Amino acid sequence: MAVYLDHAATTPMLPEAISAYVSAMAVVGNPASVHSQGQNAKRLLEEAREQVALSLGSDPIEIVFTGGGTEAINLGIKGLYWARRPRTRILVPGGEHHATMDTVEWLEQYEGAVVEWLPLDSVGRIDLAAVERSIAANPHDIALITLLSANNEVGTLQPVAEVAALAAAHGIPVHVDAVAAYGHVPIDFRALNDGGASAVSVSAHKIGGPVGIGALVLSRRASVVPLLHGGGQQRQVRSGTQDVAAAVAFAVAATALGDDLSGENARVAALRDRLVAGVRAAVPAVIVNGDPDAGGRLPGTAHFSFPGCEGDSLLFLLDVAGISVSTGSACQAGVPEPSHVLRAMGRSEVEARGALRITLGRTSTEADVDALLAAVPAAHARAARAGLADRVPGR
Repeated sequence: MAVYLDHAATTPMLPEAISAYVSAMAVVGNPASVHSQGQNAKRLLEEAREQVALSLGSDPIEIVFTGGGTEAINLGIKGLYWARRPRTRILVPGGEHHATMDTVEWLEQYEGAVVEWLPLDSVGRIDLAAVERSIAANPHDIALITLLSANNEVGTLQPVAEVAALAAAHGIPVHVDAVAAYGHVPIDFRALNDGGASAVSVSAHKIGGPVGIGALVLSRRASVVPLLHGGGQQRQVRSGTQDVAAAVAFAVAATALGDDLSGENARVAALRDRLVAGVRAAVPAVIVNGDPDAGGRLPGTAHFSFPGCEGDSLLFLLDVAGISVSTGSACQAGVPEPSHVLRAMGRSEVEARGALRITLGRTSTEADVDALLAAVPAAHARAARAGLADRVPGR
């Protein structure tokens, strides 16, 4: 039986979200139409928006539905950057998700942005003193600051409120990528917005909703230039016919978060701790990455470096044993490069190449952890015998 331990990539859809999705797909009507069927679709859409807003501590008008987390991040970063012209500087921590990294690098190449990469400490947390220095150097030329709420690879929680406070003192907007954090730590957009954050990006498929829908939570006070132009259906910020069925399913998953988030986090964290202890016992040389303080990381994330092994080798060997894990962000799956997050944390290329991410979620059980721990010794022994693959010169 397959064991799924890659919840950070995507988590299984909730049965009730699937049911709601199927039912809503049978509803006929464009929510922008004025006839009764269109208005019925609009009612479902706006009720869904209210439920998603409730899960994020925001007002419904602040929820801009998108085609997923990547679009939300692009809209948040590019939209804020364009609205802040002629300012050109973007402050970004190292080790961000590629949705952010690739976006700011595109702005640098095509739009004249000046990207400043801020350092991480040894556990993957942004250096607040470096943020303060970068702001102080010339606060009037900073277009925005963007950062993760929690690192999507090693799980380290970031000091979002502190960064937002530093930025707010100079009127600098802050975009927060909360895709990895949503559903694992409480998100209160009103408090974040009051503290200086302008926008937060989330995605439904990380919390048991469908793939293909996310949201940018955008402050009423924030000004962004849209990526898409057309009907202006959502505050003139995003155009396009809205996916009512996906929004309804997203809302069901978002509502389910409120049932017992702290209790579920405690259950998953206990599984994670047993998993980490078991891997350490099986492979004493293993390095556990991220914040060692349980309160400083996501409850379901366990990230390791296996010295002398390729992470890809371990991934494939565990897959053969029926266990699904990853070497990093699923958006970079199959790309033969060391973990850029570990490199940003100051780790060597060898340590970065031996990275393995194991993430638990709502469907994870004691039996899943038992299966992984039973498979790790043999997988590690074979991967260690294979050693590190030869590197292609220049890469």
